[in-house]
Amino acid sequence: MKKAFPFLALLTAALLSFALYQAMVVAPTEKTMGDVQRIFYYHVPSAWTAFLFFLINLIASIVYLIRRNLEWDAVAVASAEVGVVFCTVVLVTGPLWARPVWGIWWTWDIRLTSTLVLWLIYVSYLILRRFSTGGQTPVLAAALAIFGALDVPLVYFSIWFFRTQHPQPVIGGGGAIDPRMLRVLLINWLAFLCFGALVFWARYRLEVLQREAEEAEALEALLEPKGASQ
Repeated sequence: MKKAFPFLALLTAALLSFALYQAMVVAPTEKTMGDVQRIFYYHVPSAWTAFLFFLINLIASIVYLIRRNLEWDAVAVASAEVGVVFCTVVLVTGPLWARPVWGIWWTWDIRLTSTLVLWLIYVSYLILRRFSTGGQTPVLAAALAIFGALDVPLVYFSIWFFRTQHPQPVIGGGGAIDPRMLRVLLINWLAFLCFGALVFWARYRLEVLQREAEEAEALEALLEPKGASQ
């Protein structure tokens, strides 16, 4: 994977460029909203990608609590970071889309509020991992991750069961989408998934190497006094 990473990065960059071309040029212009609707090709794939990485974080956190394997804890950290990045894109592109369409940047309806809460939970998770040095930090973080994952279904299904300002789903929710738009949407999602996977792998490897370095430093500190006394 290490040797293949530059090649995969180039392929991902090419795919992202192709997806951008599809979203900005090839996709048809929406009749009601016009070109501002093209944010859809970034807003929705970012949300789906964030949900996927939060799911990975949930699975890794549960496995860590069962096995206490630090590699799974590293997976949890890396996936949470990538998920937060994509969730941030969702929260930024949402208001940019809403302002010209709704006439407002933000409204405290169930979909938007639950998404913000989800972001705050996982930001809190990362803050806990960054600034807490106690031995129980991974356990507390795993518990927080499991709690945060409970908000993901609420975010997704909120527009199915509640009346919200947010549009109803066009896929699987009784709505309709132009097949050309759906194709472009899926291309962009694939590009986001590839990009997210690359960032996740790089961050995971960095986390593992950092922990190995910390363990080596701790071991050296334990052995140093013994060597000095000799």
